[in-house]
Amino acid sequence: MKRLSMAALGAIALIATVPFVSQVPGMASLWHSTSAIAQNVKPQGQLQLRLEAEKQVVAQDQQGKQSKKWEPLKGQAVVRPGDVLRYTLTSENKSDRPVKNLVLNQPIPKGMVYVLKSVSAANNTKVTYSIDGGRSFVENPTVKVTLPDGKVETKPAPANVYTHIRLQVPLVAAKTTVKTTYQTQVR
Repeated sequence: MKRLSMAALGAIALIATVPFVSQVPGMASLWHSTSAIAQNVKPQGQLQLRLEAEKQVVAQDQQGKQSKKWEPLKGQAVVRPGDVLRYTLTSENKSDRPVKNLVLNQPIPKGMVYVLKSVSAANNTKVTYSIDGGRSFVENPTVKVTLPDGKVETKPAPANVYTHIRLQVPLVAAKTTVKTTYQTQVR
């Protein structure tokens, strides 16, 4: 009875993989998704999605003037509390046909806070946000706050409660690329 079956080894590998996958930006939404991110009718991929991350580096010249630049995060990159990361989501339509109504859900990684109003997308892209783990999305999330006098007021949601960004692209023309960027800050 000391032998492990292949099924048991597979189950152990699956259990070990789930926590890792949920920490990788983009992968968690794919793993837990209940709807397709992009449908592909052809056996070959017509839409290629790529997520890249960069770290903001602030430098100071000899006159004391600060400049900001973005450095790609690769391999075993180190980030510290307060660091700002910029994610670039690229959707490339490699086919001869347009892709209509593309919906992309991007989770805000654990240990990160969304930088409010940092999304940069094509003019026709509708951007909505979730503060409830991706169950619902709205353009301007709000929360109810109880004031000291007992009154309840609705206020804009603070950045630290944002959990997902949803991008709704009505059309990705044939042989074109659409890029969207957003920023997060390490807690």
